[in-house]
Amino acid sequence: MPGSQLRWLKNSVSSACVLRFDSIAADSALSVRCYCLRMDSLFTAKEDISLTSAAAEHYLARFRKVLAYMDEHLHDDLSVEQIGQTAGFSKYHFQRQFSELFGLSVYKYIQLQRLKRASYQLVFRQPRQIIDIALACGYENPESFTRAFKKNIGQAPFKFRKQPQWIPWHATYQPLNHLRITHMTSAYQVGQVRLIAFKPTRVAAIEHRGDPRLVGHSVRNFIEWRKQVGLSPKASATFNILYDDPAGTAPQDYRLDICATTNREIASNLFGVIEKTLPGGRCAVLRHQGSDNGLGQAIAYLYSQWLPHSGEALRDFPIYVQRVSFFPDVAEHQAVTDIFLPLDG
Repeated sequence: MPGSQLRWLKNSVSSACVLRFDSIAADSALSVRCYCLRMDSLFTAKEDISLTSAAAEHYLARFRKVLAYMDEHLHDDLSVEQIGQTAGFSKYHFQRQFSELFGLSVYKYIQLQRLKRASYQLVFRQPRQIIDIALACGYENPESFTRAFKKNIGQAPFKFRKQPQWIPWHATYQPLNHLRITHMTSAYQVGQVRLIAFKPTRVAAIEHRGDPRLVGHSVRNFIEWRKQVGLSPKASATFNILYDDPAGTAPQDYRLDICATTNREIASNLFGVIEKTLPGGRCAVLRHQGSDNGLGQAIAYLYSQWLPHSGEALRDFPIYVQRVSFFPDVAEHQAVTDIFLPLDG
């Protein structure tokens, strides 16, 4: 309720209490006065909650600015004082504020983010030399990078590149994922949803079936196939078909297709890439910017808020996404994903 309406209602109730008090017997005066005080306290509490919520959102927004700054400058020599200054935090308090809010230190966050980007570059950007990845992540030499990587990820960089152990890797990044889901979420509005007519689109697809934590294996196989056939992401849009919600699906039953648009015939191959078609039809499209940790929230907004108020009905095809820009090629908070919700009619 807007503040002006809240104050008007508060004043109206107080006036009504006074009028009622003047017209009743003296032995009821105490109960009426208590009622008036309770009502006054109720409205005051609501005003306080509103103010507190606004202050908390402003506080969190400053920290989101800090996280975005760190994500964008992982290759720089960052100091706590420098980071805090980006959002006006005092150098005497910022580190404690960060640790209390997020449950890990500033330097631990930076280290985990650097090693996450390094992990993606090792597995999905294989032409890059390990020494180049180490330097790009802010390490002075390959030895210090290797020690940090093995301590946090559980494998040496060259072993992770050859055969990544994704399940313990995901366990390492669970605290960071929780941090992003909790504190780096976006508030979506109806005006951000576009209605489009999607044309039928032929794609090459690799079908991932099984534990969602092992999708990295399928992604790497698909990247290798694209390299072999010369189907670059710059010339061919990348889509994912999301058959299942990983939060509500048994790991062994999870299904996801990784796709790339193409007009070519798909020759038989060792990677299991096959031809499919994204069907044409109307779609609601919502753009998500940031890590995949916030993708579920964006999808939930479409289903739980936009759809019930839209008057639309869903078409019999799964929700799918287009990867417009990728991490680690861009900072994680700058990655762009368009979500397509197929509509009937």
